[in-house]
Amino acid sequence: MKRIFTVLALLAVITSANAQVKSISAAQNAVENAKKDVENPKKNTKFAPWIKYGKALMDAYDAPAGAGWINATRQELQLVTNNEKPVSSENVTLAGANWVKEVYPTRNYYFTEDGHLGLIEITKPVYENALDMALDAYKTANELDVKHSKTKDITGAILSIAGKYVDEAYTAYTLGDLAKASEYFEKSAYANSLEPVAQVDSNSIYNAGFTAWLAGNMDRAKTFFEKSAKIGYYGDDGEVFAKLADIAEKGGNHEESKDYLEEGFQKFPQSQSILVGLINYYLTSNGSTDRLFELLGEAKKNEPNNASLYYVEGNICNQLGKIDEAVAAYDQCASIDPNYAFGYIGKGQMFYNQAIKYSEDASNEMDDAKYMALVDKFENSLKACIEPFEKALGVLTDDATKVAVAEYLKNACFRFRTEPEFQEKYDKYAAIVAAGTAQ
Repeated sequence: MKRIFTVLALLAVITSANAQVKSISAAQNAVENAKKDVENPKKNTKFAPWIKYGKALMDAYDAPAGAGWINATRQELQLVTNNEKPVSSENVTLAGANWVKEVYPTRNYYFTEDGHLGLIEITKPVYENALDMALDAYKTANELDVKHSKTKDITGAILSIAGKYVDEAYTAYTLGDLAKASEYFEKSAYANSLEPVAQVDSNSIYNAGFTAWLAGNMDRAKTFFEKSAKIGYYGDDGEVFAKLADIAEKGGNHEESKDYLEEGFQKFPQSQSILVGLINYYLTSNGSTDRLFELLGEAKKNEPNNASLYYVEGNICNQLGKIDEAVAAYDQCASIDPNYAFGYIGKGQMFYNQAIKYSEDASNEMDDAKYMALVDKFENSLKACIEPFEKALGVLTDDATKVAVAEYLKNACFRFRTEPEFQEKYDKYAAIVAAGTAQ
């Protein structure tokens, strides 16, 4: 959910203020007048009436949104709306974030916590399918423009419509209507595929599948994920293979699920979702996990100096409970590339999680001797995570990851803060976490 929200937010078209936005009545009149020409046999064989009709429909689509635009502040909106007041206002939670919803006669404005307009939801459109009608109009105009004299204008209009479809998809997603979001992404992909644009909208194809998957429509999701894979768009770390495998598994096609995972692993051996899927498959199907190491071995032959492959091996061994082999694999990362932070992070997380497990076991142990033995193991594992985490912190360049690693170190050092060395470390890492940036 977090990933798709981030992707969609980046894709949302940022529109600017439009002081010339038409009134509802003016927009509707313009459409009806233009419609007469495209219905007139003496005029509708020329491209000009269709372009005019398409433009009128797009104006009609925009009219109910008022003068607002995405990312506008309330102060900016007051300047262009003559201080128009909402009918009502309320605090709402959407996609895990807090918003202020302002209700107007034809739309709802949703403001982010910092006071920017983040969503515009049309509640009373002039025409229910204005964008679809506009797209058809420009498609017809292009077909009639045999000399291609208006290619630039038609291209711009179709790209604008495709962008508005993405806006609608983003809004529907945020409002929780995943099925509608998928439909709008499909429409964006279709618009982009039309002449004279004629481009593959890989993001929309993938996101049409992703939102369908979230909505539980597995047949539809599979269709779009397969299209995405066919054009070579695999999502972050080959996520499309993990999703296709999940769909196959839910449909009872276990072998097909495995095949998707193995194909994905060949292309994206570092993908955690694919890796976890493969591990779960071999563990639950009573199959030999040796196949995992065979796949990894093939990847190593192709890229013997790829430190990330040893990180993957460490993760596999860790999840299979082969701690010594995991340590050896994580250490090999540093041997190949001392600046590859994730080998250190993998090793640190393994010991940290091991410590948490010993702590939980100790809290449930009633025998004093066994309890103390578990406490000893807990402390040893906690101390073991500190060195690799510190090495990771020394080579990381991303502040967010540095802060996350510092959080682990702060928690680990807290246990031993009665010792001056660890108190100093604790203060250092607590300061990094508090500042929100690595120092």
